[in-house]
Amino acid sequence: MAAERVIAVCQSGGEFETGKDGTLLYKGGDAHAIDVDDETKFEDFKTEVAEMFNLSMNTMSIKYFLPGNKKTLITVSNEKDLKRMIKFHGNSASVDVFIIMEEENVAPDVSNMPASRSSRTTSSEAVDPLDPPLATPLDIVDANNHHIDVPIEMPTEISSILPLSKSTQKWQNTITGVGQRFTGVQEFRETLRKYAIAHQFAFRYKKNDMHRVTVKCKAEGCPWRIHASRLSTTQLICIKKMNPTHTCEGSTLTTGHQATRSWVASIIKERLKDFPHYKPKDIVTDIEQEFGIHLNYYQAWRGKEIAREQLQGSYKYAYSQLPLFCDRIMETNPGSLATFSTKEDSSFHRLFIAFHASLCGFVQACRPLLFLDSIPLNSKYQGTLLAATAADGDDGVFPVAFSVVDAETDENWYWFLLQLKSALSTSCPITFVADIQKGLRESISEIFKGSYHGYCLRYLTEQLIRDLKGQFSHEMKRLMIDDLHNAALAPKPELFQSYLESIKKNSVEAYNWVIQSEPQNWANAYFQGARYNHITSNFGELFYSWVSDAHELPITQMVDVIRQKIMELIYTRRATSDQWLTRLTPCMEDRLAKEGMKVRTLQVIMTTGSIFDVWGKSTETVDMDRWDCSCKGWQLSALPCCHALAVISCIGRSQYDYCSRYFTAESYSLTYEESIQPIPDVEKPLQKDSSSALVTVTPPPTRRPPGRPTTKKVGSQEVMKRQLQCSRCKGLGHNKSTCKELL
Repeated sequence: MAAERVIAVCQSGGEFETGKDGTLLYKGGDAHAIDVDDETKFEDFKTEVAEMFNLSMNTMSIKYFLPGNKKTLITVSNEKDLKRMIKFHGNSASVDVFIIMEEENVAPDVSNMPASRSSRTTSSEAVDPLDPPLATPLDIVDANNHHIDVPIEMPTEISSILPLSKSTQKWQNTITGVGQRFTGVQEFRETLRKYAIAHQFAFRYKKNDMHRVTVKCKAEGCPWRIHASRLSTTQLICIKKMNPTHTCEGSTLTTGHQATRSWVASIIKERLKDFPHYKPKDIVTDIEQEFGIHLNYYQAWRGKEIAREQLQGSYKYAYSQLPLFCDRIMETNPGSLATFSTKEDSSFHRLFIAFHASLCGFVQACRPLLFLDSIPLNSKYQGTLLAATAADGDDGVFPVAFSVVDAETDENWYWFLLQLKSALSTSCPITFVADIQKGLRESISEIFKGSYHGYCLRYLTEQLIRDLKGQFSHEMKRLMIDDLHNAALAPKPELFQSYLESIKKNSVEAYNWVIQSEPQNWANAYFQGARYNHITSNFGELFYSWVSDAHELPITQMVDVIRQKIMELIYTRRATSDQWLTRLTPCMEDRLAKEGMKVRTLQVIMTTGSIFDVWGKSTETVDMDRWDCSCKGWQLSALPCCHALAVISCIGRSQYDYCSRYFTAESYSLTYEESIQPIPDVEKPLQKDSSSALVTVTPPPTRRPPGRPTTKKVGSQEVMKRQLQCSRCKGLGHNKSTCKELL
């Protein structure tokens, strides 16, 4: 049974008003949508909500209304509550969820916190308005719209003083006293935080803006205090007053380390640069070992996200730069197409990129064959990358165009193909190898009239397995898939039919499924287009590996990484091909040589004109004028088959005169003749006036869901794995040593 799913419309920051009939109305605040189903974990859901609104998980509660009852709020506090909410609203598309902030009156569990010197802060002490919730990062915005990073508090009871690590010992003298100067408020705050960590005490901001900062020890009655303010006519911050004396030491102390998410980010940034896959759990361990500060997983994760943004740039800012970025691409690479579209609310919808070097290389020298496929993006705002790749003369991947879209839909594929059509300056019919689903069949036939659509056998196989799920053993499915692949590659109708008969012996239902799957669009024996023996759309795996390495970058940086990869590919292959001395590319030379080895056993009989009979294991007819052999090998590969090579040798002609021009070294060089130029910084003004700067682009509403993202695509290969077969009873799933049958 399918999992129940509902969209949770989460709202925070507003307030309830009671109507005349006693119903509660929620007004104001922000709202975000999250997909939840009965497999969603409560902790994942709560973490995602906290991240969206930048709230403390410790002080927030999640509530909702029962259907038809707007007077009573129901609290969600565990897995069962969440499942009940989904079940209650199972017949609805969405459920309104309200995030309520509450005062935290219970001291957290501190048994695992590190011992340290500290202030006298207690859980019952009044909370300063500028203090953040416990164990949660918080941003405060001052009157000048500047972000102030307020510290994370982590109270704990201790009975001894934690020895300082070497990393914190060097911070003990970062604050020297009155007269010390700093370049700005931010530097002073960061220095003060390190000083507090090194001396193991917590502090509280009394005044905190861009001109002055006053701080006192968090402990009740402790006289430690510091005041710094801006020097007149400069941006420098100077310590004006300081009482360095602490009276908060004792045998039993409470600590509140000043560990903000920005501080965590500053500590791990260099490591993250060297180790991009630095895990939050490792951050927690390293911070505790080096600084004696215990972070929870969420704090470490948030610090990592900030550090990543500092290294890579802001995701939100990258979307705002898309208009200028597209202008830059077309300005520096004339003939390229870079365009985007937004939704009515100005949020990002889709982006299309096709560089002139790629378009020119495809039109001039590549086979009229394109592979369409997609890959999910596991970035902050998710999305999908659609791509069209070609095959060069050496059967290498040649990227032609790609698009970043908010989701893989029929509409987005249609838009992608429209842009591709406008970018390609060719009237030659193109053969597409692509999935049968996602509206591609209709879109290809409508936009590229006269072209051909070869169904991707990988997707076809996956669909067959899904439709036959649970009816057959693993081994039986594997055998049927083997027959399906052989049928697809069979050059003649009679051989194709023989493999279908093999499928029919195993399952009449599977046979009927194959017949109804339109073999004329995927079987070599009937397909009218030219696929050159390519039957799956995942030909561009090299290109998709580039995307996988860069998908977590902001959108403009991800596109630029892909541009750099294509640029390097063009340069490398151009340099390599300059060393070739053969007429054909190395790959095609090898294939031709393998066919030539079969010629010695063949006998050529001339019939009439340009038509010859070739005798061997079978008798085939070769028409030299039409480049045709009855074995269909010549037509399918565009290289002479062994029968054609036998005739060519007999009439004293060159075999290269009968090879497709797409396989020549000359065509290969033309493919990589053009270069892709670097894209300058979009911050610099354009050389010509542009209205793009007036266009606003905001991030799409989709966000990365909680939990670990899927890292690999499940393909039909899984069903190809052979199960154990017992040599005793011939049964599947076990071997002879575990067989329960009697001898």
